[in-house]
Amino acid sequence: MYYIYMIRCKDNSIYTGITKDIERRWQEHLERGEKCAKYTKNHPVKKIEAVWQVSTRPLAAKLEFSIKKLKKEEKENLIRNKKLSTFFEERLSCNDYQIIL
Repeated sequence: MYYIYMIRCKDNSIYTGITKDIERRWQEHLERGEKCAKYTKNHPVKKIEAVWQVSTRPLAAKLEFSIKKLKKEEKENLIRNKKLSTFFEERLSCNDYQIIL
């Protein structure tokens, strides 16, 4: 399984990433060590806002790429309602993704 996640940073920015182990990845972001993403090293994390689960890496990468292309206001809306179909109905098979958080 792969997880696509959105993290709120302390400066209110939003980071989106992919992992196979959400708890380990969260710790890496918190610790800001060498395995931390370059972005979250410079923008300390505050909380996990949303997590989706999917079975394959290509599907995870497709959703991550699509989320990263959204405007900040659209990302905030996605975090609030957690409905991928609001933004991606035509580009993704939204039923492939299961909301976890």
